[in-house]
Amino acid sequence: NLIKIFLSYKEGTDEYNELRQYTAVVSPEPEKPVDEPEENTGEPEPVTAPLTVDFASLQAINPDVKGWLYIEALDISYPIVQGADNDEYLHTTYEGKNNYAGSIFVDYQNSGDFSDCNTIIYGHNMKNLSMFGKLKQFKEQEKYKDSVYFWILTPEGDYRYQAFSAFYTDAVSDAYTLFSGPGETFVQYQTDMTRRSEVPLEVPAMDEDSKIVTLSTCAARDSSRRFVIQGVRV
Repeated sequence: NLIKIFLSYKEGTDEYNELRQYTAVVSPEPEKPVDEPEENTGEPEPVTAPLTVDFASLQAINPDVKGWLYIEALDISYPIVQGADNDEYLHTTYEGKNNYAGSIFVDYQNSGDFSDCNTIIYGHNMKNLSMFGKLKQFKEQEKYKDSVYFWILTPEGDYRYQAFSAFYTDAVSDAYTLFSGPGETFVQYQTDMTRRSEVPLEVPAMDEDSKIVTLSTCAARDSSRRFVIQGVRV
């Protein structure tokens, strides 16, 4: 019934809100005075992740935690887990509690360290806009105009991605292709996915060594459709 659904939504939201204690927002560097010339080394300015994550504490709760996804333009900030299959965290929170919201999780066939050619990350399209409930706003509300970047933070390092494609597709789609390694097939895939975008995005330079992340959620009112955002590590 509706009350049971509401309570389930609230429990899931409360658990994930408590997670914020394991993150800290990084203050931006103060701007230099105008009269202080900047040193031009010819190298691009290093980009610092906008938050830090206490992975030791998170992995003490659940060793399946692989990273943290942060999409500032969509106010999405969640741990990423990986199960033995793609059903394990479909309706199980990162703390192991049964809940419809489930978790943000990496495809079980991926390596889990985001080093694959294409890493797939799933999340529910929740009606209360939690999890990946806001993902479609990237297109529908033109949130891509706010920022095309998202972050995946891991115990080993922090990775920034630039969105290059966003579109609706079928649940069974070549967007979910996994690759055994770099090669011409992967390069062709990059071209195909770029052309499929329903959002006018600038496409960064990509090659066979690029690392792509595919964020995927269900489309509303059609269980056979999905909305995906694809980003490449930059």
